[in-house]
Amino acid sequence: MSEKPGFFKRLKALSLPQKQLFATALCQRMYPNYQLFAEVCEFGDAKLLDTVLNLLWQSLYDRKLKLNLEMYLEKLDEITPDPENFDVYGAYPAMDAIVAVSALLGALQSKIEEDITNISKLSSSTVANYIEAISDTDLEDDALDDFIYGHEAMVEERELQAWLLDLVEDNPEMDADFIKALRKELVSQGVSNIGISAQ
Repeated sequence: MSEKPGFFKRLKALSLPQKQLFATALCQRMYPNYQLFAEVCEFGDAKLLDTVLNLLWQSLYDRKLKLNLEMYLEKLDEITPDPENFDVYGAYPAMDAIVAVSALLGALQSKIEEDITNISKLSSSTVANYIEAISDTDLEDDALDDFIYGHEAMVEERELQAWLLDLVEDNPEMDADFIKALRKELVSQGVSNIGISAQ
């Protein structure tokens, strides 16, 4: 499933801080998927994930903040659900939410910028898998791709990522007020990429 023409080209052309902001915003949007799962299945630690996300946002405007990337990667690994151990679908999007944040931390540690842009694909694949899981259809291959691509949840996902890319491109200076306002907006929406509400 390809995004609109040039989407990934534009994403790759962003500066490292811009890519980090884009990815952090997507991770924030995936957070309710983990939060609800942790609550319902009494597994893991949503507060820890929330703390790591807060630090990622803060590190974008507070240059003095040094993240202990290795420590947080280890801690996140400990609270990552293995879907095979749960009989609820929610384990998959919950796992994706942790994988996305871990991928971002790992990318900042290794300075591999492509790993940051891959979080865009990870968020979209969470949505695609969700659509497949909830749909009562026997479609295969191209027909299934078309169905997923045209689904309301995927349309919303693509629109949000396009909006986010435009916003980040248009604000290269990314001052603290801009970053805080974006975070506030995503948190106040309180809805994940698959429509899970944090409230």
